[in-house]
Amino acid sequence: MYQIEEPTYFYYLAIIPAIVVLFLLVLWWKKRIQKRFADPKLIQKLSPEKSTFKSFLKLVVFCFALFFLIISLANPKMGTKLETVKRQGVDIVFALDVSKSMVAEDIAPNRLEKAKQIITKVIENLGSDRIGIIIYAGSSYPLLPITTDYAAAKMFLQNANTEMVSNQGTAINDAIERALSYYDNDEQTNRFLVIVSDGEDHQENTLDLAKEAAKKGIKIYTVGIGTAKGGPIPLKDNGKVVAYKKNNEGTVVVTQLNEQILRDIANVGNGKYINGNKTQETIATIKEVLEKAEKNEFETKQFSDYEDQFQWFLGIGLLLLIIDVTLLEKKTKWVQKLNLFNEK
Repeated sequence: MYQIEEPTYFYYLAIIPAIVVLFLLVLWWKKRIQKRFADPKLIQKLSPEKSTFKSFLKLVVFCFALFFLIISLANPKMGTKLETVKRQGVDIVFALDVSKSMVAEDIAPNRLEKAKQIITKVIENLGSDRIGIIIYAGSSYPLLPITTDYAAAKMFLQNANTEMVSNQGTAINDAIERALSYYDNDEQTNRFLVIVSDGEDHQENTLDLAKEAAKKGIKIYTVGIGTAKGGPIPLKDNGKVVAYKKNNEGTVVVTQLNEQILRDIANVGNGKYINGNKTQETIATIKEVLEKAEKNEFETKQFSDYEDQFQWFLGIGLLLLIIDVTLLEKKTKWVQKLNLFNEK
């Protein structure tokens, strides 16, 4: 495991392509001036030891030296010891609706992006809790198992999209059923399932599964994304809307937020329904619930004793600089003796 102490130094890597461009411009300018001065063949005879290849080689060596020196400034660190740490928290699983109706734009920028923003903000406000993510449409899939790695959770979450589940529809019941076996700590007394959806549930046994989850100690909170007025489902090509989804009769489909089903799920699941259109209020509500919950102790493994690794990159960078300084732009004599191109 590794970490970067000063990642802002990576911006200096932009210097390298700038140097390459500058080198090519100078080389072009020299060639242009030389053509004005004399014939290229004559110039070659006047300076037979001049090597264009050596110039490019020096540039490459210098760029690599600069690259390693910049990496050393960022100071990469390597985790050398994996230890078990005891933490206190709750288990919270997010069930994210990725059905096609979630791309409706009645909530800016669209329902799915709004849902991802809310979950991301909640993750950023967590302390020592464990999290997991389920995605669902017509069926559900595990996106991230129970973990304390918040960075990984946010990365996986940002990649979630409507193409991940080929079976379309909105089967909240399947997400709840998967959540029943998702928690890996039977001793955890506080388990939370947060369903983020527009509530367009197409199944009949959802409430029964929510009751079963409640009996197993899983509190279900639902977050509604969308408006009662609703909006059409855009069909896009290269990011541009080319049409809107239509039913078999050729009428544009308008998808609406179904708050009632989400309220019913939360009620039988010993939780609460939250209108997710107000991001800050939603985050504050979930944060308050988690802070008041009783925390359980659990064990997790993490890397410790990170050691600096900058010296390796610094050493390689300095070595390459020395090579660049000692490398002359003249042709090497043994190469000249080979006379590969039959030059006289």
